[in-house]
Amino acid sequence: MRHSFWRGKKVFVTGHTGFKGSWLTLSLLQQGADVYGYALPPLQQSDLYHVANLTEVMGSQFGDIRDLTKLQSAISSYKPDIIFHLGAQPLVRASYDDPIETFSTNVMGTVHLLEAARQVDSVKTIINVTSDKCYENKSGVQKSFVESDPMGGHDPYSASKGCAEIVSSAYSRSFYGKNGKFIASARAGNVIGGGDWSKDRIIPDFIRAILNQETMTIRQPKSIRPWQHVLDCIHGYMLLAEKVWTEQEAYVGAWNFGPSAKAFKTVEQLIECSRSYIDRAVDIHYSTTEGPYEAGYLVLDSGKAEQRLGWVSKLTFSDAVKWTMDWYDGYLSGLDMTQVTSNQIRNYHLL
Repeated sequence: MRHSFWRGKKVFVTGHTGFKGSWLTLSLLQQGADVYGYALPPLQQSDLYHVANLTEVMGSQFGDIRDLTKLQSAISSYKPDIIFHLGAQPLVRASYDDPIETFSTNVMGTVHLLEAARQVDSVKTIINVTSDKCYENKSGVQKSFVESDPMGGHDPYSASKGCAEIVSSAYSRSFYGKNGKFIASARAGNVIGGGDWSKDRIIPDFIRAILNQETMTIRQPKSIRPWQHVLDCIHGYMLLAEKVWTEQEAYVGAWNFGPSAKAFKTVEQLIECSRSYIDRAVDIHYSTTEGPYEAGYLVLDSGKAEQRLGWVSKLTFSDAVKWTMDWYDGYLSGLDMTQVTSNQIRNYHLL
């Protein structure tokens, strides 16, 4: 990634108040980009958006991506060069509780974003961030998914992300390209990192158990996931955007961003590694009780990104967990989290 590429670029980020959106925004700002965000308000004061003081260093508007008129106004007023679409309902468990909100946000929200963007002349590149869960993952079949594998999804969240990919492909083939705008989609594995407080995610639940001195129950300890640090996938998103901007049609379409096979670990291994890197007491209970369906094995093949983008995960599984625990330990110790977060981004780019 050429650091000079981002200097002065106008970048519009949906979902900038979320976990990955905040890390992406901070990374873009550190590279000299001018960033404007559009998202729902952050849920709590401990969110990275607040603790990293993003309100002081960027322009933004709170709004719902399902509000087409408001979204169109925000994009047309800012006139961005590049758009990263991360605005979504991001949780599998929550999709069981409210499937209508999940589908309307993740599917029609994507339609609204792509429709609004194609009306603004300045926009040249759009990165639609979806999920590794967009693939049709058949129970009992262990395989690494490549970008050409069928879309699907057992649960509402996964299905909504498969739909979002189909929407992105349809807009790319029907409206984009010939109008000088180009779309690529990014599919990342299970991402860890500081500043995530989402419900029903392993690391946030682990930290909450420490904070509240409660027992943490793990229901699917043997499930295998491609764990990677948030900065690795953010680096992939930014590198992809740069390539789409400069090479256009050659880099449109779908891209997997997952770690090497050495980072394919069980939930239990993630928890035990986390315990080894944070000197704070936490009680863990491993349960055999099943919750709502989630795939037991989910792994990405990122050979395309490695060969054509030169992208690989810089952090090993152990390093990714250590950086994550270092962030939360700093938060629990009352450190300046703006500085801690900025230092991690800076140190990542020195690797």
